[in-house]
Amino acid sequence: MLSPLTGGLVLAGLALAFVGAAVSVYAVTLTGLLVGAGAGYLFAPNVVGLIAVDGAVLTAGVVGVGGLLGGFLAYAGLSFAVLGIGAVVGGFAGRFAVGPFYAADAAGIEGTALLVGATLAGVAVGALFGFVLTRTTLVVSTALIGAAFASRSLTPADFEAAAAETTVQPLLFDLSAPAFLAVFVLGALSQLGLFRFGYVTKLVGLLPGARRWTADDDRDGDADAKGA
Repeated sequence: MLSPLTGGLVLAGLALAFVGAAVSVYAVTLTGLLVGAGAGYLFAPNVVGLIAVDGAVLTAGVVGVGGLLGGFLAYAGLSFAVLGIGAVVGGFAGRFAVGPFYAADAAGIEGTALLVGATLAGVAVGALFGFVLTRTTLVVSTALIGAAFASRSLTPADFEAAAAETTVQPLLFDLSAPAFLAVFVLGALSQLGLFRFGYVTKLVGLLPGARRWTADDDRDGDADAKGA
């Protein structure tokens, strides 16, 4: 049975995967909130014991502050947030999807250097896409992050393990898992369809504040959307 927290993450994941880029101001803010909360959860063990507050309460407070800070920064600097999201997703793909192919036969310093190089290349490519192809970056990023939560490839237990071990290893998941791929592909196709068939304008008209910044089109559309 799903806990309220896990159920909430699944619903948030589905929202990101299927309509994330269409209502960018909400999707980017939600992504920032999730990333900020996750970072706060990973950071919490470092402050437990330094402040005379119950561990569970302190962790909840750090997670809450991290989530609010991440959401606020994403909302306040949406263009930079998209660039950052693209860089993070690109770095993840470079390190854990592309890098292993090049470093499979290497060991020691050479293997580490190849993985670091693949990660940095992924960060650079992701950031470049975030700057030049904003809509495409948002579609891929929100579909990927949303699919990870909606398919339960990432769960609260994974974040707990990562916080306890102070490593990102528990947060790694199989990108070829059927459930993840299904949500990712369907979500990305759904979002592209929203743009292609003009449903974005209708959605934005119904949601307060969404007109502030919406990834209507790559490059040229960005300027039109921001000037709207």
